Amino acid sequence: MRALDIEVRPELVDRWLGWFVPVDQPFLVPNEIATRMRLTDDRDRLTMEHRDTFALYSVDEDESVVWLDEEQASTLPRSVRRAQPLPHRWPSEPLERQLDLLIEYVEDGRRPSRHTEVPGEVWEASARLLPCARLLAGCFPARSGPNCFGAVMAAAGVAGAAEVWMQREPFEAWLADNTRRGGDDADPGTVLVWRDPEGAVQHAAVTLGGGWALHKPSQGWMSPTKVLTVAETKASSRAKGRRLHRYTLG
Repeated sequence: MRALDIEVRPELVDRWLGWFVPVDQPFLVPNEIATRMRLTDDRDRLTMEHRDTFALYSVDEDESVVWLDEEQASTLPRSVRRAQPLPHRWPSEPLERQLDLLIEYVEDGRRPSRHTEVPGEVWEASARLLPCARLLAGCFPARSGPNCFGAVMAAAGVAGAAEVWMQREPFEAWLADNTRRGGDDADPGTVLVWRDPEGAVQHAAVTLGGGWALHKPSQGWMSPTKVLTVAETKASSRAKGRRLHRYTLG
C-alpha cells in the first residue's frame, strides 16, 4: 500500500487498522447523558494513537470518554454522534473499503513526500551534515509521538532521536551546542525553526540543499518524515504569530 507517495509495510498497515478501526472506540459523551445511559468514563484508556486518530486532544470536565462498539454506538443520541471531533469507521466494513478510508484519512490535507525527486548529488552533498537524512526521508513512524524536533536531530545523526517524542528543552540544548545563528535556505544544514511570540519553539525543519527540505509535520502516527521543497515546507509550517529563525549546522 502507498500513502503520500510512500510505500507502507504490511505490518504497519495492520497496526494502522488497529488504531483506525478498532472494535471498541472512544466517544465524547456529555456527563448527564453518560449517567443516564449508565456509561462509564474511561479516559485513562486513551493512548496517543487514539487521541490522534479521533482528534481527542482535550476533554471538557462536563464530558465523559466512553468506549463503545458499533452496535452500542448506535444507541447514542444522534446529536452526540454528530458532535464527535471526527467520524468513526468500523471493522464491519469490507477490508478493501477500510483500506480506502484509511488512505483517505492519512492523505487528507497532507502533501505527499517528494523524497524520490531529490537528485543523488543533493543527498551526497548533504551527507556530511545530515548523515541520516536519506534514511529517514519517506518513512512513517512506528507509532504516535516522534516529532519534528526529533526528526531534525536524527537527520543530523543523533541516535534514537527519530523514535521519541522530543521535547523542547533537549532540542534547544542540541540547537545551542551544534548550530550557529543564521543560515541560507539554499545550503544543506540550515535548521528552520518557527517560534511563537514568547520565543518558544513550535516547529523545526532542515534544508537539504538544492531547494529541498526535510521535516515531520506532526507527532501523529499518520505523519511521515517527508521531503518537500523549501518553499512548500515554509508554507505548510506557517501559523499566526510564528516567526521563522535560521541556524546553521556545523
